[in-house]
Amino acid sequence: MNDYGIEKKAPYYEQFYHSIKRMIYEGKYKPGERINETQLAKEFGVSKSPIREAIRVLEKEGLIVVDEKSRVMVYEPTLRDVEEIYVCRMALESFAVGLATTIATDLELQTIERTLQDTEQAIKERKEDREIILLNAQFHDLIVNCTQNRRLKRQLDDLKSLKYLFRILNFQGENRAETILSQHREIFDFIKNREAEKASKQMIEHLQCDLDYLLQVLSNHDQ
Repeated sequence: MNDYGIEKKAPYYEQFYHSIKRMIYEGKYKPGERINETQLAKEFGVSKSPIREAIRVLEKEGLIVVDEKSRVMVYEPTLRDVEEIYVCRMALESFAVGLATTIATDLELQTIERTLQDTEQAIKERKEDREIILLNAQFHDLIVNCTQNRRLKRQLDDLKSLKYLFRILNFQGENRAETILSQHREIFDFIKNREAEKASKQMIEHLQCDLDYLLQVLSNHDQ
């Protein structure tokens, strides 16, 4: 637990929020595992109040589930959940990339391209998966930012924590980093050439590939 320790600078609930979230992402807490608030409070030497507040935020983001008996559990993805979230992403992000292709400035395009270059370099240097996953997320976020549409961004931000969790699961297996980067480059080529319809179609194809792969990963886990 020491790696997930609490400092006394930020509010306790905020620190617990980040610590528990990180433990979920890194697999210290497994999907479906119960989280004991009393035990956590004892281990960190605090009251249960900041832990409960952190759990409320994580529940809102979808990473924590509280059942009918008030038991706190780590969210366990179902095939239906994954499909529904990816359908939402396809609709929202295909629109976003089409709009971004039309209105993005040259400077914004350079920033996206630099992210792809940083991703390629991170892969070559065999950086930690976490760093590459963050760069992959940044690619998608930059596209949405280019739309200058706050409501669109807010809708996708509501899915942010689950999207990141799915990215971690989706990263399992050989050559996943290279495959994802290749697909991102295909999308960017259409953005750079200002081909909005083709960029939108390529985004849908990319997310469909991610969905198909993730469903296979989850199916293998269930076997």
